[in-house]
Amino acid sequence: MAVNIPGLVAIAVFYVAILTFGILIGRRKNKTGTADELFLANRSFGLVVACLTTAASMVGGGYVNGTAEVIGRDGMAWTIGPIGYNIGMALGGIFIAPKVRAARYTTILDPFQVKYGPKMGSVLFVSEFFGDVFWEAAIFGALGTTLSIVLDINITASVVISACVAVVYTFFGGLYSVAYTDIVQLFLIAVGLVLAVPFAVTSPVVDMSKVTTSWLGQVHSQHIGLYIDTIFLCVCGGVPWQAWYQRVLACKSPKLAQISTVVGACIALVLAIPPGILGVAGAATDWNATSYEGSLPLTFGEWTNILPMVLQFVCPQSISIIGIGAVSAAVMSSADSCVLASGTVFASNIYKNIFRPNASERELVWVLRVAIVVVGALGAIIALTVGTVYGLFILCGDLMFVVQFPQLICVLWVSFANSYGSLSGFIIAMFLRFAGGEPFLFIPPLIKYPYYDEKHGQMFPFKTMAMCISFIVIIGVSYLTDRLFKSGKIPMKYDILQCFTEEMEQKAVETKENGDQLQCNPEPSAEDELLEKKTTSFI
Repeated sequence: MAVNIPGLVAIAVFYVAILTFGILIGRRKNKTGTADELFLANRSFGLVVACLTTAASMVGGGYVNGTAEVIGRDGMAWTIGPIGYNIGMALGGIFIAPKVRAARYTTILDPFQVKYGPKMGSVLFVSEFFGDVFWEAAIFGALGTTLSIVLDINITASVVISACVAVVYTFFGGLYSVAYTDIVQLFLIAVGLVLAVPFAVTSPVVDMSKVTTSWLGQVHSQHIGLYIDTIFLCVCGGVPWQAWYQRVLACKSPKLAQISTVVGACIALVLAIPPGILGVAGAATDWNATSYEGSLPLTFGEWTNILPMVLQFVCPQSISIIGIGAVSAAVMSSADSCVLASGTVFASNIYKNIFRPNASERELVWVLRVAIVVVGALGAIIALTVGTVYGLFILCGDLMFVVQFPQLICVLWVSFANSYGSLSGFIIAMFLRFAGGEPFLFIPPLIKYPYYDEKHGQMFPFKTMAMCISFIVIIGVSYLTDRLFKSGKIPMKYDILQCFTEEMEQKAVETKENGDQLQCNPEPSAEDELLEKKTTSFI
């Protein structure tokens, strides 16, 4: 198969156009070049921009390719990712977005550092960082396989070039470049994939009657635990993401942040329909009647490429090229979100709050830019070394679900939550999650939970269990240490995390100040009050 020259030219033009637009819009909008401008676009997002960029941050390469993959292979019943993540984002928009926007935070890690202190708050950067990197890897992996199939070019080259484009305009323009390119990319995704649908389902090599009922899928009894785990993982794991909180915190008001997040989730959910239909069309395709030369029936790994395969072997070439442009747009819209999110958290919460509290604006800007490059490079490397796109798409929510979700709920709504509870919950969650193993990262299980299957792995909803245990541990340890330290049963000299020492010292200072004030202005006695009344009456 020769290189698809027209397609290659079209993609090259698209990449150059997006790169140029991203840099130009960043230079136009960024007036001062300050860190706050790059982080949050001066909190200037209105309804339209906020809704569209929020939706685009969700609709990435892993989203569209993964949706087509799983609905074509396993059916609608197992297409939990796009539904679950968007429900989670909507719930976060309703309950959390207005709360954090009203507090004028810079990142979603700010409430942790405010409540627990900079060092303990920074520990939770670990799960945020790996979540972003895994998501980004899923995105680049999706694009790499798509370009290699449709254009017949080297997958490594396609991933590296795509990563460079996303990193470069984010490097220069920050959130302004990301948000406004998101709007263009979202439009291209909608047009490209919607346009491909009628050509795919009406192709002579596609017999939709073959999938009349099978496209719905089914959940067997032995998979109930895994199914429950995946549902909760997607819904709750979609809540703590910095990528969309960055949009929330950039909105003009808390109410606008709430509305735009819910609307953005609805838009993203609707945009899962076209790739879902293309995935079903792939399941209904007679691949022997196409120019496809791979193994048949399709292996588990080959289903990862079902969307680009439908575009290449089922649709006309012109539609195929437009479709690949849509997938490329999806990649850029989420890749830039990931690298900016992790870069912002590192620059603001790690570098500034811990290492360089007095860092200048210029210094923070360059720390952000270096972090953007590093995160982009890591995502590209993982994309070239790990398997299924949908696996990465789900995996990226694991740490956010098991570790970050209970932490976020506790820091925002549990008044007595403290560093001891947070650290204990973090350690327990990480241990229980990784003790269950992870086939996508080649980690064998240390603990074989009930219903473990040698072929399919953990059948017990151990991730949900780990999240619940972490939640209980955070609350339990926080409450216990709060009571023991404040009652004096544990001396303050053992408060190694400084949770209560500063609080007690502050109370002591306030008590002393109040006492001094009372001595200078003592409360009037009953006799004094009576004398004052007589004097007033006399006067």
